[in-house]
Amino acid sequence: MESFHGTTILAVHHNGSMVIAGDGQVSLNNSVVKHHARKVRRIYNDQIAVGFAGATADALTLSEKLEGKLERYNGNLIRAAVELARDWRTDKYLRRLEAMMIAVNASEMLLISGNGDVIEPDAGVLAIGSGGIAAQAAATALLKHAEALNLTTREIVEQSMKIAANVCVFTNNVVTVEEF
Repeated sequence: MESFHGTTILAVHHNGSMVIAGDGQVSLNNSVVKHHARKVRRIYNDQIAVGFAGATADALTLSEKLEGKLERYNGNLIRAAVELARDWRTDKYLRRLEAMMIAVNASEMLLISGNGDVIEPDAGVLAIGSGGIAAQAAATALLKHAEALNLTTREIVEQSMKIAANVCVFTNNVVTVEEF
């Protein structure tokens, strides 16, 4: 059976700015089949941005479910995420979905998983996907020196995504960025 691999999604909150980015590569086994996939998108009247890793159809289903929860809870991201995670964990159909999601607004950043996890990071950096570890490490290092290097949050994210693309074969330099 053929399988899709890889993605890198990175979110950084720094100096009152929230930026989320995702690479554009889609791989099928050992081949790149798409270079410009959009794995980060805005939902809920452009007030929330989500980035996803995993099966595309599953991720889009989860994005739609999250948007429904956001509408139900008047844009309360944390409440909507908890309710989505609860449904994801307990619903027979949703449990089979294979994806992870980062959801952000101007001030909150959450990792939502099918295990029922809703995690808000301590350090203002969150990443998922095959290049996630490299992107998160790069962003963490750049954040420590952001003032000295005079880097904006967007520049930290863009540089971190470039680093991830240089070390992860399932991540490319075609990046979608959303900023709050």
